[in-house]
Parts: sequence; structure tokens; C-alpha cells
Amino acid sequence: MSRPSDHIDSRPADAAAGVVQPKLGFTGWLRFGWRQLTSMRTALFLLLLLAIAAVPGSLVPQRTADPNGVTQYFTDHPDLAPILDNIQAFDVYSSAWFSAIYLLLFVSLIGCIIPRTRHHLTALRATPPATPARLARLAGFTTRVAPVGTASATAITSARSLLKSNGYRVALYGEDGSLSVSAERGYTRETGNLVFHSALVGLLVVAGFGGGFGFAGQRVLVEGQTFTNTLLAYDSFNPGRFFDDATLDPYTLTLDEFSVIYDDQNTAALGQPVDYTADVTLTPRGEEPRTDQVKVNGPLRSGGTDVFLLGNGYAPSITVSNADGIPVFSDKIPFLPQDANLTSLGVVKVPDGLPEQLGMIGFFYPTQETARSGAFFSSYPDLVYPMLTLNVYTGDLGLDEGVPTSVYSLNTDDMIQLTGGQTGVETLELLPGETLDLPKGLGTVTFNNADPTAPNGDLSNSVPRFASFDIQRDPTQAWVLVFAILVMLGLLTGLFVPRRRVWVKAVPQSDGTLRLEYAGLARGEDPGLVAAVTAIADRHSARGEAFS
Repeated sequence: MSRPSDHIDSRPADAAAGVVQPKLGFTGWLRFGWRQLTSMRTALFLLLLLAIAAVPGSLVPQRTADPNGVTQYFTDHPDLAPILDNIQAFDVYSSAWFSAIYLLLFVSLIGCIIPRTRHHLTALRATPPATPARLARLAGFTTRVAPVGTASATAITSARSLLKSNGYRVALYGEDGSLSVSAERGYTRETGNLVFHSALVGLLVVAGFGGGFGFAGQRVLVEGQTFTNTLLAYDSFNPGRFFDDATLDPYTLTLDEFSVIYDDQNTAALGQPVDYTADVTLTPRGEEPRTDQVKVNGPLRSGGTDVFLLGNGYAPSITVSNADGIPVFSDKIPFLPQDANLTSLGVVKVPDGLPEQLGMIGFFYPTQETARSGAFFSSYPDLVYPMLTLNVYTGDLGLDEGVPTSVYSLNTDDMIQLTGGQTGVETLELLPGETLDLPKGLGTVTFNNADPTAPNGDLSNSVPRFASFDIQRDPTQAWVLVFAILVMLGLLTGLFVPRRRVWVKAVPQSDGTLRLEYAGLARGEDPGLVAAVTAIADRHSARGEAFS
């Protein structure tokens, strides 16, 4: 056979070496980049990358959640902290690199969902495909013989009814004498996949933007103190980027009593806390006060905010009087626990009323014991033998320079130590109710007994407690729950709903009988396809009376 006149056996000698592809151009490269970004492979990679990028946020303190922790990290790691700060490790979730991954993932998912949704809607309206010519090549192929005299139309109509009752979309094909029914089901699987990805986008939107309307604030309350839900009443406050303080719901919260139950039966866990309970009085504006409780895993909800119980400790009541016996300072000072037995550290600052500014660094021991070295320690976290020790300093407290200072620390660089250390003067040691003289005739200090009416020797209620509360408002909680449920439903639907096609074909035989052919085709993994086709064939054959 002669070849066409324009046939070329080999490449012309003057042709360039290699395969020459057309240039993509600027538009072509944009289209190529968009297709790569919106592929499911890229979306999964970005999702994994986002999870990895979030890891540093749990390894180092974050400014939005723990500003004091960041300050302490700079103190503990003066060389490493600036390097981490340069790469925004202390602001991971608002950093440029985390936001870039987040936005790329958002765009990628949107780019995946829109065309898939359009294609899915088109497929839902489409007619099931025509019956293949050779069903024997397909999975689960099996045959049955209809009773003599059964018409093809009768058998196929019966098969159509059976498949339709099983949730298949059906369509008839062929002419009299060679009819078939084409059926398909499982489009819910793709619907589930689209719901899963759409809900995932919803979670990203809610987490990334919805959280900007909330806030998180902390407040320490001593028994008997009241907190008013205003911006200035918080000890620390971390607003979202879209937060408006006018949205704060007005209410007051009073800590009536804070109680702890300690294990005193199990010697292996003696002194371990069993339960914490903060009894509070809540008064929303315009409503009657009501009593309630806040527990570790039982937050209190009021005015759109959740009140969580974070920490607790003791707040010794201390009064400082001048040389004339006139009180110049009196307050309940929260002491921060340093160990499991609540050996606690606190600072007292007296800026006015004495000849010199006065500062005291104190240790509180709920159950004071003395080690062999002579050092004090607490052997039990409850009040059995409470003692307060104070080291006294005079000088500049640093409060007149207009620079905020922590109430839990005392800078002694410009101060003179009067007791303890190398001074030769013993540290002040006080029991509840005791008063001692300050050095240099400055006055006196009293460790007030919170329950002076208690029987002599009963110190179980002599020192008030404090509780630390975390107050949050997250307007996205309901949306997060809705999207999380949709994610799970979509994922389960996409995993467990098989998508398959099934055909039933009536083939008249030369001997007058009618052979019925059954076969299926899986659209994805479907280990139950063969069994499903066989079950359809058996149920169809069982309808033999319908063929006559």
C-alpha cells in the first residue's frame, strides 16, 4: 500500500533537536499556576503545612495569650529570644508566614470546590449512561434465565422498578427485543466530599476572621472582692482585631468563697487537690443577683462571656502602720505559689505614709516546717500552721517614673535591704494576728487574721484565698460546632457511601428463552459491588411472577 504523499519518515535535517513545545506566555503561566494551586494535592499539602506551622505556637509563649510568659522567655533566653522574635515565633498565628499558608489554603480549597460543585450539579441532572455492549467485561457479571414467554419489556420494567426502589437513578435503553436498564447511585458520596471541603473552608473563615470579634481577659479576685466587666477592671486583656469594648456586657462578679478539697486518705497522694470550687455571686445589669459556682471543668457563662477558673493561692492580709500607729497601707496581697504545697512568693509596696518608700518581699507557708539546713518550707498545701516571712527594703520603688511595673516583682537595685540576707537582722516572721516592728523605727507590720473570732489555735480560715479567672468571649463557638458537625458528616458520607453503576440487559435467545445479564461498575473503591450485583440478580429473579 502506498503512503500519502505528505508522509514524513524522519525529521527534516534542519529541524531543531529535541521536542519543541509551544511557549506558554504570561497568561499560560498564570493558568498553569492556578491549576496547580487549586489541585487537591496542593490543598492537602497546605493543610499539612498549616498544622506543622502551628507547632511553634505551642512550644514558645505567645504575646496574645501569655505576654508575661514572653517577657520571662526573654529573661531566661536572652540570646535565643531576639532571633525567635525576628521570625515572629512569639506571634505565630498572626505572623506573615502563617497568614500566607492560611490564605493559600483558603484560596486552594475555594478553587477546588467551585468547579467540583459545578460539575457535580451537572452530573446530578444527567441521564445515566447507555448500557455497554459487552457486560461480561464488567465486575460482578452474572446471568439469569427468565421463564419462557417473558417479554423483554416486562423483565426490564421489573428491573427498573427494583433498582429504583433501591435508590438508583434509572434510564431505559434499546428497542423491543433488546432492552436494558442503566442505573447509578452514590452521588451522595460526592455531595459528602463537597460538604466536607465547604465546611472546612467555613472553619478556616470562622477561625481566621470570626475570632477577631472576641476577647480574652484575666482577673485575680480575692475572697470578698468584686469584679465589674469593664475594660479597666481586667488585669490583662487581649482583644481580637475587630473587638469593640462597647460590646462588653455589663455585670459584676463577686468571689464569695474559694474552697479546695485535698486528699488526706491516700498516703501516696497526700495533699493532692481533689476539687476546686469558687462560689460566686453574679449580678447582670438590671437583674437580681444569683449565686453560682465556677469549677476547673465547669465554666460560668454570663452576658455572652465564659468565666474559666485558672489558678488559685493565698492572699495574706497585711497592714503597715507608721510610727504613730496610723495605718498607711492595708490590703490582701495575692502570693504566687512556687510548689505543689503552695509555698508562695509575694511583694508588698508602700509608696506613701512613711519617711521612706517601703518594699517587702515575702514568703508564705501554709504549713510551715523547718528543714535541717534551717530553711523554711511548706509540707502541706492547706492551712495547718501558716507563717509569713518578710524581707524589708527601703528606697525608690520606681513608681514615680511613670513606667508600669509588675505588682508581683520588686526591683531592689535602688533600695537598701534592712532585714534578712547579709544585713545581720533577722527576717520578720509572723503568724496570723501578729504584729512586729519595722527596722529603723519606721512603724509596724501586721499579719491580719481573716477570722479573729476563731477559737485559739484554729488557723484553718486565717488567710483568705484568691482565684484567677480567665474571661473569654468567642462569638464563633456555635459556628465552629455547626461546621465541625458538617465536616464529620461529610467525611463519613464520603468514606462509606459507594458510588456505582449497575446494568440489567434482556437478551432474547434462539430457543425462545430470555437471558438476563447483570453487571456493575465501581466509581472508586467498592469492595461490595460484586455482592450487590448478585443480590440484585437474585431479587430480580425472585420476581418471576412479575414476568408472566
